[in-house]
Amino acid sequence: MTKFTESKKIKKTTLKRFLRKRAIYYILPNVFFNFLVAYASFQELGYTHFFAGPQSLARLTLPMAIFLPVVLTMDIIKRVIAAIEQESIALTVDSELNRNKFITKLCIIHGFVTGLLVFLCLLLAQHNLSTHYKLNATAMAILDALLAGVLSILFTYLPIKKLRKHLSEPSLVIQEIERN
Repeated sequence: MTKFTESKKIKKTTLKRFLRKRAIYYILPNVFFNFLVAYASFQELGYTHFFAGPQSLARLTLPMAIFLPVVLTMDIIKRVIAAIEQESIALTVDSELNRNKFITKLCIIHGFVTGLLVFLCLLLAQHNLSTHYKLNATAMAILDALLAGVLSILFTYLPIKKLRKHLSEPSLVIQEIERN
């Protein structure tokens, strides 16, 4: 063993604690940075529209709604599987699971569905309001940050719900054989 691996102790934890900690790591920067970017972009104009103009709400929100779920899904699944392989979490992953295919499929589904839902919500809001309705920049920045927070929490737990089908508790017999 190298000095680095010896010095790095593996902390035993539960999946629930692991996910709670990751959710905090995801939500704080996503809310903060999405608010700052939206606020800075919208304040330049003083107001914004849903789809029209150089800095529309859709231009900022749709990429976030597509790519944030993709990145979070990929990251949380990889981190959980790595923690299981390091025996930090007392679970085992099904050996027949094609990880790359599973992650890719889940990322595409999450990104597409979330992007479509946000797009439909924006269309519905624009349809219900006047075409020339001007949106308050600060309120839209707060709304964008709240959406980022909700997506951060949702896509920390939702991918693991799908992964649980491929996880199992290690039996005591197998653990005893591995120790000896």
